[in-house]
Amino acid sequence: MTNLTRRLAFGASALLAAASSRRAAAQPAPPPAAPAWSPPSAAQRCPSRWGAADRRGAMNLMTADRARAAAGLIRTGEIVELGQVLSPSMPLNPGRQYSQITKRTAVNAGPNNRWGNEEIMTGEFGQIGTQFDMFPHQTIGNELYNCVPMDSIATRNGFTEMGVENVGTIFTRGLLLDIAALKGVPMLADDYEITVADLEAAQARQNAQIREGDAVIFHTGYGKLWGVDNARYVRGNPGLGIAAAEYVCAKNPILMGADTPPVEVSPSRPGANLPVHQIALVVNGVHLLENMKLEVLVTKGRSEFALLVQPLKLQGATGSTVAPSAIL
Repeated sequence: MTNLTRRLAFGASALLAAASSRRAAAQPAPPPAAPAWSPPSAAQRCPSRWGAADRRGAMNLMTADRARAAAGLIRTGEIVELGQVLSPSMPLNPGRQYSQITKRTAVNAGPNNRWGNEEIMTGEFGQIGTQFDMFPHQTIGNELYNCVPMDSIATRNGFTEMGVENVGTIFTRGLLLDIAALKGVPMLADDYEITVADLEAAQARQNAQIREGDAVIFHTGYGKLWGVDNARYVRGNPGLGIAAAEYVCAKNPILMGADTPPVEVSPSRPGANLPVHQIALVVNGVHLLENMKLEVLVTKGRSEFALLVQPLKLQGATGSTVAPSAIL
């Protein structure tokens, strides 16, 4: 290769390198990674707003005045059931079970030939079907809501404090925020994270605001998969992100609910594992209502309604299967 050829090749290489460098410089820098979420310290979250002895959390807001206000939302009296049917074919999170065996009883009893039937049922009745989470369901380390040490109230047969039998009846304003409709889709993408901007836009679109003592319910459309594609339903789902959950909890609801297994987006974003459960149950004393059936309710054109929920009286349990209703 002559000197001239070498100089030409070197010059061409330099020009290509400079052009490549300019193109790289013109590309926008990738957004910085979101910082990992860490639970607030015990000193930051305790005692609760109701004092160190409090064990009821947001249910302190379930007052007679709030029940009367909810009753005032009833216009037609139509009842829309929001609970899924418990059955062996329903979706179950890994490790959970449900079985039902019919048992014959009292065959040929008495001269009137009375027969009877009942069931033997096995399952995690605090955590299957449409279900309501109570505070002992989740912890931050060894601490429950209001920094109660879990080991101080846990027994082999349930919790001596904050069991779901203590919740009582919830009859309050339900607020349905239809995030799927906001996005113009029948169902949000499997990994869609609901943001604060989504919540604010949904409230503006529906002309309805989150109020203290509400049951705030999010429609993602994911409930369409219940009993249709159970594997996909439990594999992951759209739902609240950390910022959105903190935004709602700051408005002091009684509960947050959705047509998904955990209410929050799942799988969780890197840096935390189901953090919205901790934000709601442990930090703020706000209940979660999961696996709701919302496809009929969203057709009714009502953002607010009276919501009725009554957990089972399961002593010391971490939650309860429930059959909530919206009364329009």
